[in-house]
Amino acid sequence: MSTILAIETSTELASAALLHQGELISRESAGAQTHSDSILPMIQQLLAEAGIPLSRCDALAFGVGPGSFTGVRTACGVVQGLAFGIDRPVVPVVTLEAAAQACRAAHPDVVEVLPILDARMGEVYWARYRAGDDGGWDMLAEPALSAAGQVGTAGKPVACGNGLAVYAAHFTPDFCAGEFAAAYPQFMPHARHVASLGLFHFAQGRALPAQEAQPLYLRNKVALTTAEREQRDALKGAA
Repeated sequence: MSTILAIETSTELASAALLHQGELISRESAGAQTHSDSILPMIQQLLAEAGIPLSRCDALAFGVGPGSFTGVRTACGVVQGLAFGIDRPVVPVVTLEAAAQACRAAHPDVVEVLPILDARMGEVYWARYRAGDDGGWDMLAEPALSAAGQVGTAGKPVACGNGLAVYAAHFTPDFCAGEFAAAYPQFMPHARHVASLGLFHFAQGRALPAQEAQPLYLRNKVALTTAEREQRDALKGAA
């Protein structure tokens, strides 16, 4: 079986996992401000526990986003650097799919899952997945960014993710009972699920050369506003 190292830093919880010889081990660290400091030591601990060098990994998986801009950049940058060093491919895993995988790990009978993650600024990231016969997920609705009230809930899927709790004023108990088969705000992206999905995608031939890895951003307007601000400051400096 392939050996997969995975990291996930798109939320306030940073995590790393190693899937080796069918065994999955992981580490995690809370606090979004420390992700860049904590992720490499966690990786070193995992490799030491498994008794293998980084070069034994067949591929490196990471939570590609959407999520914290800093977090997904951190994951992408760390994985690229490590993968370049050992000449291995990378496997991007959408964080919403990882949340769906967390839900399925606890409730194996789920069929359709609607992960809803807090995107700050009064919005959520969401997508919709159906459990595939091959052990993967079929995407029914692509990752999107919207207000909580614009999330597509038709068909009573199982909902998961911290967006349910953060926007509890919209996702009330009565609303959830009427729109969802079940609601689990505790299920979030974690490197354990990035690793299992990474193994699946790697086996399906979906790995990429390290240089092709790109974070998945959905909030383009924030990036545009930053660019506009930089342009404004440059113009001021030239005046």
